[in-house]
Amino acid sequence: MATTTNQAFLELKENLEITGLQSSTVSTRQTNVREVVEAELEVLDSFLTGSYARDTMIAPLSEADIDVFVVLKSDYYHQFNGQNGGQAGLLDLVKKTLRKTYTRTPDIGRNGQAVTIRFDDFLIDVVPSFNRQGGGYLIPNSIAQSWISTDPKKHVEISTKANAAHNGDLVPLIKMIKAWNKNIDRHFRSFHLEVLAWSILNGVTISNFPSGVRFFFDKGRELVSKQNPDPAGYSGDVGSYIIGVTKIQEAVGKFQLAYERAVKAEAYEQRGQTADAMETWRMIFGDYFPAYE
Repeated sequence: MATTTNQAFLELKENLEITGLQSSTVSTRQTNVREVVEAELEVLDSFLTGSYARDTMIAPLSEADIDVFVVLKSDYYHQFNGQNGGQAGLLDLVKKTLRKTYTRTPDIGRNGQAVTIRFDDFLIDVVPSFNRQGGGYLIPNSIAQSWISTDPKKHVEISTKANAAHNGDLVPLIKMIKAWNKNIDRHFRSFHLEVLAWSILNGVTISNFPSGVRFFFDKGRELVSKQNPDPAGYSGDVGSYIIGVTKIQEAVGKFQLAYERAVKAEAYEQRGQTADAMETWRMIFGDYFPAYE
């Protein structure tokens, strides 16, 4: 039970973590999935990517997806590249490979750039890829029938380095930002928010989580309206899904409202109105944030 804002933010931080047992389940299952693919296809490398690899995934696990990146031998690229629907064909090959083992898993399907295995408790996205000439990787986009350049290992490096520069406080703060995003019906793509956080908080001291969150919303009001390039240098603007004046204004409005609420919550706290401060923070973070007791 929280009786102070500081206690409440510590509880918020804890509420965003998956349990040790869940983490163990994820570890075992993703290892098994990688072994299945490696046994059937010629795999050069496989590793975890996404928010789980960057340690920015938030609870509950049932709403999360675990990203497995599989680097295939270039022969498969030559086999499918140039074909009409070749990217989809590559994903279908991975799907067929997984289906041989996961015969009782009802939902295994192609999902844009990955093959998604929908287990009862969480999802695993298997992303086939190829080493890219000049660095990074190529992954299929079955919808646009194209190849996307990316480097998820670089993203993990950037995240780890940035978190270390903030003495371990950046990752928890990013998770709090993701809690806000969930509370506004996941208006923003998760990775977009991480890129914004890396940029906004670069060289800034996170003295405490309330002020850090408020600072993010403050600077994000302007930054979200601009292009936000992939810091790995491959995938262009990570905010390109926010298209048109109306969508941009809506995105800015989400940040503006969150900023105003954060300022209001801090003002309540300064006046000693802890219950009002905590209730206002709950308007930002939803049920992840504890109620005043």
